[in-house]
Amino acid sequence: MKRSKSSVNTPRERERERLRETIGTSTITATGIDMSEVEAPLLYDVAESSVDFKGCPAVRSKSGCWKSASFIIGVEMAERFAYYGISSNLVSYLTGPLGQSTAAAAANVNAWSGTAFLSPLVGAFIADSYLGKYRTVIIASLLYIMGLGFLSLSAALHSDKARSPPQPQIIFFFCSLYLVALAQGGHKPCLQAFGAEQFDESDEDECKAKSSFFNWWNFCLCASVVVGLLVLSYIQDNMSWELGFGIPCIVMCLALIVFLLGSMTYRFHVHGDSRNPFLRISRVFVDAAKNWRFLDKALLEPNGSKDAACSIIDIEDAKTILKILPICLACLPYSIIYSQSSTLFTKQGSTMDRHITTSFQIPAAALQSFTAASLVLFIPIYERVLVPVARAVSRKPSGISMLQRIGAGIFLSVISMVVAGCIENKRLATATEYGLVDSPEVTLPMSVWWLAPQYLVLGVADVFTLVGIQEFVYDQVPSDLKSMGLALCLGVVGTGSFLSSFLVSVIDRATGGGDGDESWFSNNLNRAHLDYFYWVLAGIGALSCVLFVYFARSYVYIRRNGV
Repeated sequence: MKRSKSSVNTPRERERERLRETIGTSTITATGIDMSEVEAPLLYDVAESSVDFKGCPAVRSKSGCWKSASFIIGVEMAERFAYYGISSNLVSYLTGPLGQSTAAAAANVNAWSGTAFLSPLVGAFIADSYLGKYRTVIIASLLYIMGLGFLSLSAALHSDKARSPPQPQIIFFFCSLYLVALAQGGHKPCLQAFGAEQFDESDEDECKAKSSFFNWWNFCLCASVVVGLLVLSYIQDNMSWELGFGIPCIVMCLALIVFLLGSMTYRFHVHGDSRNPFLRISRVFVDAAKNWRFLDKALLEPNGSKDAACSIIDIEDAKTILKILPICLACLPYSIIYSQSSTLFTKQGSTMDRHITTSFQIPAAALQSFTAASLVLFIPIYERVLVPVARAVSRKPSGISMLQRIGAGIFLSVISMVVAGCIENKRLATATEYGLVDSPEVTLPMSVWWLAPQYLVLGVADVFTLVGIQEFVYDQVPSDLKSMGLALCLGVVGTGSFLSSFLVSVIDRATGGGDGDESWFSNNLNRAHLDYFYWVLAGIGALSCVLFVYFARSYVYIRRNGV
């Protein structure tokens, strides 16, 4: 006999009844289980609006939190090891075995990187609307493995390293490369959003743990990047490119196995609204456009009737999306600066003395480990020192607000460009002093450690801006658009890569023709002027700081779950 709601008296019974009502009318898209036939367990310690792999209400003590997040973070470490093992030394492969110019290689790397960071918008759409995060990660992992396998095969087919490969092999290489970029689109945003969903926001302890999750996510991510940069770049430079591309493929196979092994511990979030989140948000903008009014007018039918075309919740969610867009746009110059670490910074280092001992020198691509290492070192300091101090001063649980954190990182990115410009000026002066301006093949008598400051400052900037914008967007977007929110963060980085590619191409043409002067991006870096380009980026970044402060001061946070 079914009890009436009036008989539900205790908190335990009210929680059971709420679960029956929520789960009885919802369908979880991640596993495809019909929740209408699932009976809520007689347990009070259940995660809000979440079920386990079998479709039963998720029990906190047996699922989710750091138990599940550890599997997911491990998978992300493997994926970042593979991705940066390819991307970090890509400019060297393009200018070496493929025989491209510095400007062309930088443009190609930025275009590929931009695609890799924009494709998550498509992956997030598929995950949030159709497949769910769990299934999307599995499919993306299979595509990732396929792309890396083809990439290794394309390197193996190029047997004559002294000559550029024929056009069909080049096409096969770029097809494999872009398959990896598309695979990241389904992997990157869904995995991070799925990891954040392992923490129940209605539980105070788990809510605090989720805030730390984004910090430790990036900490572990960067630790794997450091290993990948040091190991794979050395193998690619000193052993073979096919092995350097093949190891990431094997690592991704292991990552997929680890992800599947953790399935029994995962929580799967159940949305109360079964409608397609993109369609309901899009409908708001379409209806508002039909009425030629602001978003609130989407509540009215175009014919003037008072029947609501969109719900109030839909309107508010659409407003939230519009509110965070200016913040993301103001971060674009930061992402342009960020993209230099994998292109021009690497080319700078290739001209300098990289010896640690008389017989061993650091691969040029491994210099990017400075940025990742600074993240690894600074995140614990931020988490254990800066946040408690800021918390004591501001009396806010987070210490500093998410927007303050992002703004600090944007400012530091400007400083990194100022430092990079000064060091490049010093490098050019060294080439002139020793008469090596027209001898680009000769290593300059200037230690590569001179580049460490620009990498380190940019790494600290990442702790503030990159981690901050992830937490900000995830916190502010509607609950059924979490993957899309994190994809939007990656989209900012991807758009910055495209803008960087565009700037390089335009400046290369503007400064390299007519009067016989060398381009700022001349193949002979001793006659190039990367320092001028860094000054330009510093100026753009300074303007973005002003713009960001303007938008941030007027932003009103959306409070969810009473937090």
